[in-house]
Amino acid sequence: MCIKKIKAWIDYRMPIFTFLEHQREYRAPKNLNYLWNFGSIAGICLVIQIVTGIVLAMHYTPHVDHAFESVENIMRNVNYGWLIRYTHATGASMFFVAVYIHIFRGLYYGSYKAPRELLWWMGILILLTMMATAFMGYVLPWGQMSFWGATVITNLFSAIPVVGESIVTWLWGGFSVDNPTLNRFFSLHYLLPFVIFGVVFLHLWALHTHGSNNPTGVEVKDKKDTIPFHPYYTIKDFFGFGVFFLLFFYFVFFAPNALGHPDNYIPADPMVTPAHIVPEWYFLPFYAILRAVPDKLLGVLAMFGSILVLFALPWLDKSRVKSMSYRPVMKWFFWGFLADCVLLWYIGGKPAEGIFILIGQAATLYYFAYFLVLMPVVGRKETPCKEPESIAASCKK
Repeated sequence: MCIKKIKAWIDYRMPIFTFLEHQREYRAPKNLNYLWNFGSIAGICLVIQIVTGIVLAMHYTPHVDHAFESVENIMRNVNYGWLIRYTHATGASMFFVAVYIHIFRGLYYGSYKAPRELLWWMGILILLTMMATAFMGYVLPWGQMSFWGATVITNLFSAIPVVGESIVTWLWGGFSVDNPTLNRFFSLHYLLPFVIFGVVFLHLWALHTHGSNNPTGVEVKDKKDTIPFHPYYTIKDFFGFGVFFLLFFYFVFFAPNALGHPDNYIPADPMVTPAHIVPEWYFLPFYAILRAVPDKLLGVLAMFGSILVLFALPWLDKSRVKSMSYRPVMKWFFWGFLADCVLLWYIGGKPAEGIFILIGQAATLYYFAYFLVLMPVVGRKETPCKEPESIAASCKK
């Protein structure tokens, strides 16, 4: 009785237990497949990055004369420092894997359509904030690729008319990539994960307002279309976590450097330019788009436009059907788009010369054509297959 009174007293002032009860009773569409696990997996990755990042910050020294050595000290002298650092570095890649799969799932099943436009926008804001955080984190080890990657990418802002040079000077904290730059990036890299956490909260709020989309794209009509999230989807999520972490810890323990660049184990040297400057693997498609356009300003606009165009999807896609499963023509263009993104990723890691330039330009053209031409035109012209009458009806087949 005393415990009930305490819970009631707390809940009246801060409805924690009411919120937990809502989570327990929350109902989701009964036909969600394992691709819906990646939202929860991305959330777990964010928590891992925040925890390991806080521990690493206790030992890291954000100074150009000591940053590289402090990372080596973490690896060699801090108890389990190698494990924390490899988990953090590999965790960044795993976070992007989860988010990219989550986004492609949303693209295939039309999760950006009404009434989930704000849910989709919050997801794209998370992606943009992740990219900024990852880029700044890549600079912190102060190796060769860190230094030159920061130099090349920050210099892109100089292409912006009127204010470009001022933006670059502010990012650098001076007139070259140096100690003020490292301090700025360390500060922002520490701050932005908490911003991501806040946007994730808004993302989940929007999700719980209208509920999850599902593979059919058909909206929930009655209780027969749903099942309680717990225990059905919590168990499914935990199974997904297990499979995902097998991959995660394979890289942590057996191939921790496979996703990085060997030049970053060389201390930064402003006098020696690497033969081939490349960003981390998760930026390569956008880097390929940047290089595909000969003009610097247009290349920067194309690179940022390749992400910003995602905000317009709810209006670019003219089809009344959400799921590509019932769109016989657009489905094939989607798989072509997925293959195109893989091709851009491959081209982004190659030198900007010869045939690679032409392939990159063709792949960039298809990337934008998919959103700006194919989605509006095919959405109007194609005849979709008949959708099931309800989610419950689709599960009986």
